[in-house]
Amino acid sequence: MFQLMLLLAVDTSGKNGSLALARATPGQSESEISVLEVVPLAGGAFSAQLVPQIAALLEKHGYGKNDLGALAVASGPGSFTGLRVGLAAIKALAEVLRKPIVTISLLEAVAWSSTAHGAARGRVLAALDAGRDDVYVGDYELGPQVRMHSERLLSREEFVAEARGCEAKGKEVVTPDAVLAETVRAAGIQVERIEYPNSAVIARRGWQHLQFGQTVRPEEL
Repeated sequence: MFQLMLLLAVDTSGKNGSLALARATPGQSESEISVLEVVPLAGGAFSAQLVPQIAALLEKHGYGKNDLGALAVASGPGSFTGLRVGLAAIKALAEVLRKPIVTISLLEAVAWSSTAHGAARGRVLAALDAGRDDVYVGDYELGPQVRMHSERLLSREEFVAEARGCEAKGKEVVTPDAVLAETVRAAGIQVERIEYPNSAVIARRGWQHLQFGQTVRPEEL
């Protein structure tokens, strides 16, 4: 379906964001994708930075926008304003270039970034701090494809109760948030704390989704 391809990935979901340019060849696994560069984006000015940074990144590596084969974007959960900027930019590019879009949940990115990914199988409870004592929680099964069982917004107490039952159910709890990790440990529950996923992870997950034809049209974004 795709030849040697450039993939642009954007994440504007948090206080700070990033964009990544990756190069992939059909038939390779997502771990073999070459991420050419990750460019950090300072929070609070995504709308002013994003398009110029995309143009500069492509030019730096000797490409133009027409060389892009697909686009990947973090779809949340996260900052509404930040997400809107990233989604709008990707939607506009996709409409002009007529390229496929892949949306990646940050909870999926967290689950996939856990050590369970190394075994390529298993259930993972991914968690992100939602503020106001709430937690975004995703229940995922890792395998050849990442299967989502649920994504929910829970109170911190509900999250701890959910995490407490994970060991009995064979699930691993994973989060990039230090406070959440400490909350779970204080309750006597094992938890893996990972680095916060960036656009490189979005690019790798995006490529995997492309292999299974999991794309959306611009009007659906």
